[in-house]
Amino acid sequence: MVSGQIVRPAPALGRSVAAPSWSVRLVDGFALSCDGRATRLPISAQRLVAFLALVDRPVPRSRVAGTLWPDTSDGRAMGNLRSVLWRLRRSGDGVVSTTDGVLALAARVAVDVHDLVGLARSVFDPGGPVLDSLAALAHTGSLLPDWSDDWVLAERERFRQLRLHALETACGRLVRAGDFGQAVEVCLAAVADEPLRESAQRELISLYLAEGNRIDALRQYEAFRLLIGEELGIEPSRETRELVESLAPGEVRRRARVEP
Repeated sequence: MVSGQIVRPAPALGRSVAAPSWSVRLVDGFALSCDGRATRLPISAQRLVAFLALVDRPVPRSRVAGTLWPDTSDGRAMGNLRSVLWRLRRSGDGVVSTTDGVLALAARVAVDVHDLVGLARSVFDPGGPVLDSLAALAHTGSLLPDWSDDWVLAERERFRQLRLHALETACGRLVRAGDFGQAVEVCLAAVADEPLRESAQRELISLYLAEGNRIDALRQYEAFRLLIGEELGIEPSRETRELVESLAPGEVRRRARVEP
């Protein structure tokens, strides 16, 4: 001990101190954790980390500043960015890389959306795994649901559409494999996410028919018909109607209005 201060021993030679492991969550709200422990950030720092995570490539400082503070002057936006970076170094040092006038999320930072996008894309590979992707995709929420920035809205919709297409594709693959139980769960997840999505409703009706549940198919069709009639003032498409016309031809044709 020197002058009342504690002298900490230097790391042993040949041993390196592991860098902290950072993780960013963007689905169902923003969260940042380091080595499994939650780290609190001011909202301005959250927006910077989220933007860099979604862009997923180095971005010039000027573009970052202009995107995050679009209603201020360029000088003020750059000043705001410098302030946020200073705050971020205090509580999240190592999350953002600042090199040669560009910003990026550090390479070792894990992002939940990146993993989920990879799972969704794996479903489109005919030889790729399906079951390994279902639990995460079927129960995934919305991307930063309480944020209204334009750059968030665009990425939220892109992620939602990718997820819905992946669920529909997975449902079809599971039906062809004869795994009706898993297929029903996946289709119901897609329908719950967007009840007005006719392709998902049609996939679910086809699934009920494939497993021999004709009453369920008719019930699903009727619920969808009433929904889009009330919400949009239209009828199901010919392709969807033809799925159930053979089961109750008179009733389906009687209720159909002018065919599109």
